Amino acid sequence: MRWAIKAFVGWGWAVVLGMQGAWAQMPQPPEIQAKAYLLIDVTANQVLAQSNADMAVEPASLTKLMTAYLVFDALKHKKISLDQKLPVSVRAWKMPGSRMFIDPKMEVPAEDLIKGMIVQSGNDATVALAEAVGGSVERFVELMNQQAKALGMNNTQYANPEGLTAPGHQTTARDLSVLASRLMLDFPKEKDFYAIKKYRYPGTPAANDTNRNLLLFKDPTVDGLKTGHTEAAGFCLIATAHRPLFANKERRLLAVVLGARSELARAQEAQKLLNWGYTAFDGVRLFEAGKPVVSAKVWKGKQDEVGLGSVQDIIVAVPHDAASRIKTEASYRTPVVAPLTQSQVLGELKVSLDGQPWTTVPLATLGAVDQAGWFGRMWDSLRLWIR
Repeated sequence: MRWAIKAFVGWGWAVVLGMQGAWAQMPQPPEIQAKAYLLIDVTANQVLAQSNADMAVEPASLTKLMTAYLVFDALKHKKISLDQKLPVSVRAWKMPGSRMFIDPKMEVPAEDLIKGMIVQSGNDATVALAEAVGGSVERFVELMNQQAKALGMNNTQYANPEGLTAPGHQTTARDLSVLASRLMLDFPKEKDFYAIKKYRYPGTPAANDTNRNLLLFKDPTVDGLKTGHTEAAGFCLIATAHRPLFANKERRLLAVVLGARSELARAQEAQKLLNWGYTAFDGVRLFEAGKPVVSAKVWKGKQDEVGLGSVQDIIVAVPHDAASRIKTEASYRTPVVAPLTQSQVLGELKVSLDGQPWTTVPLATLGAVDQAGWFGRMWDSLRLWIR
């Protein structure tokens, strides 16, 4: 594995983020019986397989991932608490479809409503949470659409918090993968709700107490994430698994399967994708977390250079046994002028495989750099002018 440094002069250069690939070199995925699917290596931030990933679809109860995102954010900012008892409105009580069977005589702790929404896919619990966080369902839906735009889910539009069929309520497999990945990244502790296999609120019927994600019961490496079904959407599943990569590091994959023919089929197709992803691709660590990939010269700063790298291990997914054919090239825009904040993106690491572009990884400052004193700034200004 070789790497080279190249500096781009000028400030017009833009970092290319995210999931790219030389698809001609990609291993062929298994045949998947679904309207659309997407397999993401979350650890490497790469797409491993896809079909109709940008096709507009109904999300059904996968909608509840966005509802959960906003609820978890409200918990984080202490707008609500897990033990806070929330009222159940008549609107929530009368919700059709999947329910946790709560009623207006109850005040239910937020934690139980979250479990009811996730494990039982309760539309009643979902509406109760939406009303608590947003003040009304309508205001909460506005917040859902605002958050979708903030996350870059450009092909998603929400009409309700629970996922029942409604005009204009749509998303794509790619947008769902963005939402699911950010949910796990931004709320790692709350992700554990999605691994709960059974739940029932005391005093309610036990008929709907089992998580519909069948992979939780079949694959010990699967720990989420959400199922969905309506007549229009078909059977949908977002499944995520974590398996060992190297010491103290796991590799996480995420499979989005939309429009399968049955509850069993969606689980089988998601399992097929996950197993294929782990066997057809290897996770390769290129650089350790916090270690500089390259050092950049700093102008007008109290120090002369700054390391560029990542606070996370830089890991890429490549076809099995292809690690020896990886090459990397670090680049950054120049001049690098203080002040600089920590984690400020200034460059990228281009990864190629067999001479073809494979993926790119952003490179950020590994420390802050304050401005130099007046004389130092003036001296570097003169040197830059001459340069």
